[in-house]
Amino acid sequence: MRAFFGFLHNFWFAFSSLLIILYIALPLGKTITAPTMERLLETLRDPDVIASVWLSMSTAATAGLLALVFGTPLAYLLARSKFPGKRIVESLIDLPIMIPHPVIGISILTITNPNTYFGSILESLGVEIMGTRTGIVSVLFFVGLPFYISAVKTGIESIPVRLEKVSRSLGASKAQTFLRITLPLSWRHMLVGIIMCMARALSEFGAVIIVAYHPMIAPVLMYERFTAYGLTWSQPVAVILILVSLLFFIGMRAIPLPDRDQI
Repeated sequence: MRAFFGFLHNFWFAFSSLLIILYIALPLGKTITAPTMERLLETLRDPDVIASVWLSMSTAATAGLLALVFGTPLAYLLARSKFPGKRIVESLIDLPIMIPHPVIGISILTITNPNTYFGSILESLGVEIMGTRTGIVSVLFFVGLPFYISAVKTGIESIPVRLEKVSRSLGASKAQTFLRITLPLSWRHMLVGIIMCMARALSEFGAVIIVAYHPMIAPVLMYERFTAYGLTWSQPVAVILILVSLLFFIGMRAIPLPDRDQI
């Protein structure tokens, strides 16, 4: 009986693992191989496709840099501090992962429209959100920020607090301790966080079409070609997005993260 349950356990794990791998790999593999080489090369030469892919990449990179500048202090605070309402703050940060993304687009337009106080300030500064690159970046920053903060928070938590305390006891300020101790030991997690933020931003669709259908990022262009012309014309754009996303995650996996015992 013990041998039977051992066999059942091994079969369940092996079969389930294989099933999940095939469930992910087969649709993506079929999509990649579906377009003819001629159609794929034609798509790669299409100026609209090139412009949309570049817009996706550049706005995702901008969102990643914004996450680095503005998300790092909050990640450090959550990793090192205990304060009332911390769990509420953490839940709020993770909320963009869970809520339907068209809701994010609606929420951004709600607070930035000229009829609101914040929207009137933006209007006086000449900042436009609806149908602009700025609007796209604001959406991508919103959806990608939780992934950056989570990665950096994990990295800072892996650094023993005693190292920072020793630095402070030797006369270093908080800023010096962060620059000389925390940053050198957590920069890999920050890089992973930027990649995660950019990868998530690159795939965003639902919130973007609410805020800025034009100019078109790559997912929106793919959707438009699918609705207008069907699978034949949307598949090559899908292939480009799959390959770009794959490069992101290969790069992320290539970053060696230090173990806590190595610090």
